[in-house]
Amino acid sequence: MNMALGPRFELRQSQSLVMTPQLRQAIKLLQFSNQDVTAFVDEELERNPLLERGEVFSDHAAPAERPAIDQVAAPERELSDLTDRLNAETLPSDAAAPLDADFSSTYDPGGAADGGLSRGNGSSSFDTDDRSIDDYAESRTSLRDHLGEQMRLAFHDPADRLIGAHLIALLDPSGRLSSTPDALAYAMGADLDRVEAVRHLMMRFEPSGMFARDLRECLAAQLAEKNRLDPAMARLLDNLDLLARHDMRRLIAVCEVDGEDLTEMISEIRRLDPKPGALWDATPPLAVIPDVLLRVAPDGGWLLELNPETMPRVLVNLKFTARLLPKASREDRAFLADKLQTANWLIKSLQQRAQTILKVATEIVAQQDAFFRHGVGHLRPLILRDIADAVEMHESTVSRVTANKYIATPRGIYELKYFFTTAIAGTSGESHSAEAVRHRIRTLVGRETADDVLSDDAIVAILRREGVDIARRTVAKYRDALRIPSSVQRKREKAVPA
Repeated sequence: MNMALGPRFELRQSQSLVMTPQLRQAIKLLQFSNQDVTAFVDEELERNPLLERGEVFSDHAAPAERPAIDQVAAPERELSDLTDRLNAETLPSDAAAPLDADFSSTYDPGGAADGGLSRGNGSSSFDTDDRSIDDYAESRTSLRDHLGEQMRLAFHDPADRLIGAHLIALLDPSGRLSSTPDALAYAMGADLDRVEAVRHLMMRFEPSGMFARDLRECLAAQLAEKNRLDPAMARLLDNLDLLARHDMRRLIAVCEVDGEDLTEMISEIRRLDPKPGALWDATPPLAVIPDVLLRVAPDGGWLLELNPETMPRVLVNLKFTARLLPKASREDRAFLADKLQTANWLIKSLQQRAQTILKVATEIVAQQDAFFRHGVGHLRPLILRDIADAVEMHESTVSRVTANKYIATPRGIYELKYFFTTAIAGTSGESHSAEAVRHRIRTLVGRETADDVLSDDAIVAILRREGVDIARRTVAKYRDALRIPSSVQRKREKAVPA
């Protein structure tokens, strides 16, 4: 048998999925929230001269024919005509000037040269000013600057001011000093008594409780500022470990008060700030802006729409493109063709994204109808596969659509992923949502009395009578996740008034 070895040519056909940059970006757009999409569109508006921001109409000034909530694509006929002209091999007969021609002699009716009012953003009306009152608000003074102003008023001796400035520099984010007084005095080369005198005076600065070395000093300074640091309260501060263990009977004996007085003292301590410096420079939390709006329809059903205030609207400026085309060179036409293709792709991607979000959100509302009508106790178990099969999409697509998206409902604002919960088997073959079971555990604990504190075994027995087949360790795990203390600690807390 002769075997010939050597190179040869072979033709094979195969199919493969190529992830183009545009396809990758379209997939990312699904996962973006409306705020992220708006930021992405703003960047595209800066890069692409053929894109312009679409007008958003309010309900009070709607035109005769209001555009849809998703993006409005360019007319197919005009877009196709422009594309053909941009890709043509020959230039139009009137093509003379390039894109960088001098247009200084052109006249723009209604512009700044014509006496029009300009507000910096191209608008001639105050109604379109998108600035808010926060843009004019004075910036808040930092914590260290605030303490420095008080220090300069409290101390006149340069040495005391130097010690105070050093203490301010050593503050940790919570407002405490981690170094010992001896180490502070040694580092500054000052007398220990003088450093402690400055520190104790600064502990009464606003906010009070700063410059403390531990939690007891911090709380004591705040109570002293309120003139509530009596001997009983001082003994309570000396036994914070008993308070952490909820050992109320020993606290009653140590503080030499009755249960009612101890309850009032504990309530007063809970109103104090254990970290007075933590919230001063903290950035305020951003408000959650829903991407989808849900409201009750007149016939008792549900009306679902995308939030028009956050949906970005972009259009292709066909008139601008047609005006530039006759004067464009071959290189300029290639540039315009690329930008036109990118603009059209962006609009179609945004339109498809909006339709996909609405489709998935509609199915979630249909699956969780009982929750929206009756509350958390009626939340049914749901997984991504259930929605994916119903809307005929892949699970990964549903996961991207529900990521970073919020829906405003009559029951509040929820993340779309909130409605996907694991199932807990029932005693009769049905299944229950894990979130509904956690809500039931919270409700049972909230109804406890001092004489009837439920143990984990008792909660298991109640849930099984209600048809939930759950183990004791699962109840303990859910209770810890809800930050509910054990039955022993709850019994100690409820036994204080007695």
